[in-house]
Amino acid sequence: MAFLQTFKALSDPTRREILDILKNGRRTAGEIAAAFELSAATVSHHLATLREAGLVVDQKVGKYIYYEINTSVIDEILAWATSLKEGNSND
Repeated sequence: MAFLQTFKALSDPTRREILDILKNGRRTAGEIAAAFELSAATVSHHLATLREAGLVVDQKVGKYIYYEINTSVIDEILAWATSLKEGNSND
């Protein structure tokens, strides 16, 4: 997994907020954009960055594109972070 790209995507507060919205289930780009005072193009850019980092996946249904969290990448991040904690035991 490319942690650099993943952490770069996570470094932006707007992208973290988008992930927070998506934790409740898949949403269209329009539904996501409605939560922000940003242009649709800016939200699309953030979604593309999240998709390129593997943090979200998209699926076209009719004329809409739905976005949802890619839990497998989140699982990889958590496993890596947990391994750091386990390897640094003071026992």
